[in-house]
Amino acid sequence: MAKSKSVKTPTVKAATATNSAATISTTAPTASTRELRIGLVGYGFMGRAHANAIRQVPHFFKTGRKPVLQAVCGRDEPKVREFAARWDARSIETDWRKLVAREDIDAVDICTPNDSHMEIALACIKHGKMILCEKPLALNGKQGEAMVKAVEKAKLPNLVWYNYRFLPAVSLAKNIADSGELGKIFHYRANFLQDWTISTDLPQGGTGLWRLDAKVAGSGVTGDLLAHCIDTARWINGDIVAVSAMTETFIKERVHTATGKKQPVKIDDACAFLARFANGSLAVFESTRYARGHKALYTFEINGEHKSLAWDLHDLNRLSYFDHGVPSDRRGWSSIHCTDGDHPYAGNWWVPGLGLGYEHSFVHGLAEFLGALDDPKAPRRFPDFRHALGTQYVCDAVLEAARTQKWVKVRTA
Repeated sequence: MAKSKSVKTPTVKAATATNSAATISTTAPTASTRELRIGLVGYGFMGRAHANAIRQVPHFFKTGRKPVLQAVCGRDEPKVREFAARWDARSIETDWRKLVAREDIDAVDICTPNDSHMEIALACIKHGKMILCEKPLALNGKQGEAMVKAVEKAKLPNLVWYNYRFLPAVSLAKNIADSGELGKIFHYRANFLQDWTISTDLPQGGTGLWRLDAKVAGSGVTGDLLAHCIDTARWINGDIVAVSAMTETFIKERVHTATGKKQPVKIDDACAFLARFANGSLAVFESTRYARGHKALYTFEINGEHKSLAWDLHDLNRLSYFDHGVPSDRRGWSSIHCTDGDHPYAGNWWVPGLGLGYEHSFVHGLAEFLGALDDPKAPRRFPDFRHALGTQYVCDAVLEAARTQKWVKVRTA
């Protein structure tokens, strides 16, 4: 497989952003635009989402570097070749160690199960690669600390793919909260409900079901689903300082795909926890994979002194908005359809009224990362390793609180 020599890409001034989120010119990349050559490790569900973002960003966002899928890596060579052909990858690898060592790779996108994040990331750092890592950052805070220490010492740009914050309505909620319009914040509540693991016949482990294997996933709904809720909450409302939690594993044993025998299930099928934020507000979080009828119900609500906000993934282009300041005879919840040109990111896409989808959140996240490469001093809207470590600390504290049945203080990243 031919390899090109490493090319250093100069920093290019970032495009102007409005509404504190990337609203970057839709002009196509110019001939002077340098490539950011990405090596993608993993070709499953998240691999497709990330590959799509890599292809779409240059069409809708003008940045100083054009992302290209330089290589894709996976253990099953026929499947990797099929993926590479479908997503226009320039080359393939079947060993991620070879991919991270290649001179023609500038950044590595880690889309593998959680237990491999640290090993791959540390190898990337050794070879001087930028890193884009799927969430959660690691299996636990201890692993995350090692990753943060290494990447910050090397001064390598990094991102963790907590993608929901990049949806226009969620970014608008952040902007409103940052403006102080809500006044003193009293409450934050969020849930993430699914129903796909209810069957007792479902095994644990292996492709597609590694999330049920604690050795690979680290935890169940806490690290998989609640981590998204926690990232959004911390981004909008600040640090969580203490938690009290309960978890449950409803099916105690499942056949493991590696052995064909029943083994104990050690992940949490459901989790509910209370939290206190540094700003004095209280929170309730809930997640389960046993909520029959829900495939991916993610909602959050913030109640402030003057206003309240609410969002629902099932209607992801809308932000619900309550303003106590309007006359009482016209007071009530309103719905902001976040598709106008002055809403975060929306102006880069279609005309007002035409909604975006789940896949666009990854496009926006990558655009933010590229913008930070263009202007390293610009405010960052994406979660890096250190922010993701803070979220990992919350997850660790939640699991400890459930285990000890005591309130647990959350470490600060």
